[in-house]
Amino acid sequence: MPKSFLGLGSNIGERIAYIEKAVTEICRIPNVKLINASSVYETEPWGKQNQDDFLNSVIEIETDLSAENLLKELKHIEKKSGRISNSRWSEREIDIDLLFYGSEVLVNENINVPHRQIENRKFVLIPLAEIAPEFVHPVFNKTINELLENTTDKLNVVRYKTSKV
Repeated sequence: MPKSFLGLGSNIGERIAYIEKAVTEICRIPNVKLINASSVYETEPWGKQNQDDFLNSVIEIETDLSAENLLKELKHIEKKSGRISNSRWSEREIDIDLLFYGSEVLVNENINVPHRQIENRKFVLIPLAEIAPEFVHPVFNKTINELLENTTDKLNVVRYKTSKV
């Protein structure tokens, strides 16, 4: 089963509760097994600055679901958790991104894996480096640690909660 990495984020309401509930729901998806989870980090908003800070975390899972079916399940969990459709980079109750699906590269109208702009997002790279520093980005052929060392992202990312989600 391919190892996949999911990014979770929230900046509305009980942020930590939204992330913890999302992880619980992900673990309930048939044929999904939680392998590892990063600490939770508080991060400045990326893309649209005029909003509250996010809490972010990354989890590693194994699944035999296709990337497309996994993404459908993740979007269903977002809706079930109360996410309201907003504009790009806006506030959200919960955001679950499929960052990597093994070493596959999938780009079409429904899916973009690896997730776009990982190399420019410390809020993804820092928690990823905590649990998978040597994972190699299949497009850039660089480890997560190498991407983190070379990112141009200057936004503040600090550990919020050291225990795993």
